[in-house]
Amino acid sequence: MNMFGHPKGLYVLFLTEMWERFSFYGMRAILVLYLVAQTEAGGFGWTKAEALELYGWYTMLVYLTSIPGGIIADRYLGQKKSVFIGGALLVAGHALMAFPGYFAFFGALALIVSGVGLLKPNISTMVGGLYPDGDSRRDSAFTIFYIGINIGAFMAALIVGYVGEKIGWHYGFALAGVGMLLGQIQYMLGQKHLTHVGNLERNLSSSGARIAHPPLGREDRDRIIALLISFLIVIVFWGAYEQAGGFMSLYTDEFVDRNLMGFEVPTSWFQSLNPLFIIVFGGIMSGLWIWMAKRKSEPSSIAKMGWGTAVMGLGFILMVGASFSRGAGWLQIDTDSTIKAGMGWIAGAYLFHTLGELMLSPVSLSFISKTAPKRMVASMMGLYFAVTGVASFLAAKIGQQAEKLGELAVFALIAIVSISLGLLLVLFSKQINKLTHEKSVINP
Repeated sequence: MNMFGHPKGLYVLFLTEMWERFSFYGMRAILVLYLVAQTEAGGFGWTKAEALELYGWYTMLVYLTSIPGGIIADRYLGQKKSVFIGGALLVAGHALMAFPGYFAFFGALALIVSGVGLLKPNISTMVGGLYPDGDSRRDSAFTIFYIGINIGAFMAALIVGYVGEKIGWHYGFALAGVGMLLGQIQYMLGQKHLTHVGNLERNLSSSGARIAHPPLGREDRDRIIALLISFLIVIVFWGAYEQAGGFMSLYTDEFVDRNLMGFEVPTSWFQSLNPLFIIVFGGIMSGLWIWMAKRKSEPSSIAKMGWGTAVMGLGFILMVGASFSRGAGWLQIDTDSTIKAGMGWIAGAYLFHTLGELMLSPVSLSFISKTAPKRMVASMMGLYFAVTGVASFLAAKIGQQAEKLGELAVFALIAIVSISLGLLLVLFSKQINKLTHEKSVINP
């Protein structure tokens, strides 16, 4: 049974991921701020370098566990059960974050890391599994699914961010846990719409013995090579993009004038700009691809990913402008924190980051779901998220260099690398496409 042209199962997964991302991004919005804070309401009083170090390890491990999460689903549990178990671990982890102390904190991080590893790659794989091969609705479905992710992220930055910063850090963490619980409940209630997707495919003979998979053919190997090449640009993209939760958050907190008509905008609220822009522009971008496809001028998935990385890099050009507006120089490392940059620089940077993300992220998920060999889809999806984890760790390391190189040099370096490598991928996209024979992401 369909709803608005798509299976009802899509909206079950949409809501599950929306609440999971509410909990994840809610915690991310205040995590670094909590680590460096030392107030009566809590906080560990760490240095910026220490906070970014832990943030890097956490975001990397969250996504690295997607590799075993995908393998477990492919071989033992199926995606549907893996998502359920992952959700249960996340509920427990976020609940534990509501309590003070190092034991609760690190125990919660361990549960959250394990939960995301099981849930994240497999729920994305289930979205692709709702549609048969060649169904032109699949890319549209991933765009709808992606909007759900960002509705959750938008609400999280505003609600959890405000509660955490203004009322109490642990109240904010607890609120993130409530969101995950709501997601888990509705996933359980929506199982009747997911009966045909996410099940473990047992390759058994008539006697019940497991039949070994045949070796991968040349076409499958070529497809895997194409995916691995795409993962290289993914590292560059997310290594730059993930500055939002680390270095850019600290930069906004210290160096941006957040006064708006007498109201001091909470630092965490700036992280709501990205999901807000995605909600606003997601449908427009999806419509643009359809319009281009009808005119047989739509870029391939690989080309879109390259353009997305280059466009995201333009956002850091604006951050260079923000640094100049504060009087920063190329060789000037220490700048006066009393001189603030305007909020418009940050808002503009997040706008370009969002447009780049819309060109790369949902396209990447769809590209994996239709390019990876059928028996390896969840595993390859897990590898994709693991790559984003490595990029997040790299992002933290890059952010730490600001104290050595200065804010201006870091922003400029990110911009140059992102734009250059993105355009280089576009230039060679036709050669990479020969490995998949892809002409268009959306069937005209």
